[in-house]
Amino acid sequence: MIRVHHLNNSRSQRVLWLLEELGVPYEVKRYERNAASMLAPPALRAVHPLGKSPVITDDGETLAESGAIVEYLVERYGAGRLVPPAGTPERRRYTYWLHYAEGSAMPPLLMRLVLTRLKSGKMPFFARPIARAIADRALSGFIEPQIKLHLDYMEAELGKSAWFAGPEFTAADIQMSFPLEAAAARGGLDASRPRLMAFLERIHARPAYQRALERGGAYELLR
Repeated sequence: MIRVHHLNNSRSQRVLWLLEELGVPYEVKRYERNAASMLAPPALRAVHPLGKSPVITDDGETLAESGAIVEYLVERYGAGRLVPPAGTPERRRYTYWLHYAEGSAMPPLLMRLVLTRLKSGKMPFFARPIARAIADRALSGFIEPQIKLHLDYMEAELGKSAWFAGPEFTAADIQMSFPLEAAAARGGLDASRPRLMAFLERIHARPAYQRALERGGAYELLR
């Protein structure tokens, strides 16, 4: 049986959701972030050397990285579900969004999170004004404009079809859920971009998404 090594408030929530959509049996091994550092516990390194989540084990094999896990699960257990037919424009869009989620959408959101925490982190009092000035300049001069650029781009793309790859819901939408939930929680995504907000409403209403929340536990990105 598939085992999902699930870290709270992390990308591994997408893996639970995908497995629920596919109807594949799985078990959950839970890990909790350090409350102060928000880092994953050292126990995850016993599963994968990088000690990060998501990680799954299946038939004695260990797989990491969200995109690779999604591709593996859809190929092995999907039986043609949640992926457009090969050779179609929808399939090319599917592949693009599957990789765009982590390769392009997440980096500026992660940088924003790190710099925002840096501004309020512990440091010698004499260094605090300098650190805050550097963080503010990076945020206003580069990171915030990049986030806006990506949100505007995704908003426009959803004007072409109901879902990212086309008219049908696919695993690319599952992969795209995390950066959009992160953007809604801390990246400025709001009602000014109605298509993206409607996308989040649609995925949150899916029964498989709700079942995954029950299996995975509290998911702070929803706040």
